Amino acid sequence: MAFVRCKGEGSKPNVPPQYEEHVFVVNIVDNPEKLKEYLTYHSHVWPEVEAGFKKAGYERIALYRFDKLIVMTVRVPVGANLDQMGKLAESYSPKCAEWNALMDAYQQGVSGTAAGQKWAATNLFYEFKHK
Repeated sequence: MAFVRCKGEGSKPNVPPQYEEHVFVVNIVDNPEKLKEYLTYHSHVWPEVEAGFKKAGYERIALYRFDKLIVMTVRVPVGANLDQMGKLAESYSPKCAEWNALMDAYQQGVSGTAAGQKWAATNLFYEFKHK
């Protein structure tokens, strides 16, 4: 059996989406039990939360830890509005807003953040790329 493709059909190049990465930091409150709870929650993230991330268009979210410092990398489409993405993710289910409120109780801003600010965006100041 032969397959025939009409001229122009499928002629658009298959261009992969372009992404950018953002990096944020936050501290966990100075309490070993709270840190343990926070890590336990993240070993079993609620399915509604991850479904909200998918709905909002996040490509990847990763958390790293050193002592009380949490580093979060977020991979999103180039030019994405992170505030809008966060609201869209949270709107997926009431469980998403519940998760965010729960996690907020464990977090505190790093040195230099404004009053009430928890997560702080970082600035890239060096990058090596092997081309």
